[in-house]
Amino acid sequence: MSATTFKALIVEEAEPKKFTRRIGERQLSDLPSGDLLIRVRYSSLNYKDALSATGNKGVTRNFPHTPGIDAAGEVVECTCGRYQPGDQVLVTGYDLGMNTPGGFGQYIRIPCEWAVRLPQGLSPRGSMILGTAGFTAGLCVYKLEQAGVVPGDGEVLVTGATGGVGSIAVGILARQGYRVTAVTGKPAAADFLKTLGAAEILSREAVLEGAERPLMKERWAGVVDVVGGDLLAAAVKATRYGGAVSCCGLVGSPDLNLNVFPFILRGVSLLGVDSVQCPLEPRLEVWGKLAGPWKPAHLEETAQVCTLEELEDRIHAILKGQLQGRALVDLG
Repeated sequence: MSATTFKALIVEEAEPKKFTRRIGERQLSDLPSGDLLIRVRYSSLNYKDALSATGNKGVTRNFPHTPGIDAAGEVVECTCGRYQPGDQVLVTGYDLGMNTPGGFGQYIRIPCEWAVRLPQGLSPRGSMILGTAGFTAGLCVYKLEQAGVVPGDGEVLVTGATGGVGSIAVGILARQGYRVTAVTGKPAAADFLKTLGAAEILSREAVLEGAERPLMKERWAGVVDVVGGDLLAAAVKATRYGGAVSCCGLVGSPDLNLNVFPFILRGVSLLGVDSVQCPLEPRLEVWGKLAGPWKPAHLEETAQVCTLEELEDRIHAILKGQLQGRALVDLG
């Protein structure tokens, strides 16, 4: 390939509501205008990427398109003055990979304010093993700590614990000294979760037992919920007085069937977490923690690594809820 062409995953709408995927060449001139041209070295696979790759118009409106909401690599050109060629940066969130060509291509062009200088202590590879999932998990823990939840308060529940966000949240919390109870619908994943630091594994059914009541027995000092729906409602009802619940997902359901009793009788806080438009100050603070005290042990060895050509099977797996941990995409 020449200096003006690069390899990318290209999703095309072959006919209305029928989408195809292929690895092909794109031109730098195909990229949108922006201050920053980045040579992408690593990306990662997220559920939103799989939706974009299968033509979900709620994520991506216009095709052909290159998904990938995460990217890490080095600056090639910068017109805003913040970076020099060769500087290592990472990008998560904003419109990357949604309607702006994303990290499943070897080059991206974006506004300067979308990028974060790679924190000391993280390699480009490590930053993308974390990616949006790790950043979201970090924000969930950050919100709990801001709400006053500390390790000595009691158990912290993590739902959807085998997924990208949940598994990293388990690791961060365990490393900080919290007693973590992990929820999963996959009994075979118990050893995996205990390796991450989970002290106890519960089934979804166990968490939902008694959830038809207005309030449940107090148990959780804090909760990281990535599922939503009935599991989130049950977790809130079982949170202890003054506890906090951070929520960031809707794979179970976007609806929350809940009364006000946990909030007005127990003082429980429900904390929404958004990693897409997160302001720069907390973004930098959380990435700094992920590169330092919150960095999961053996981070570099924890991901499934694949090339663009090997993404297809993993896209199907994540849509079926069968992908355990993180899928790192190596763009060479």
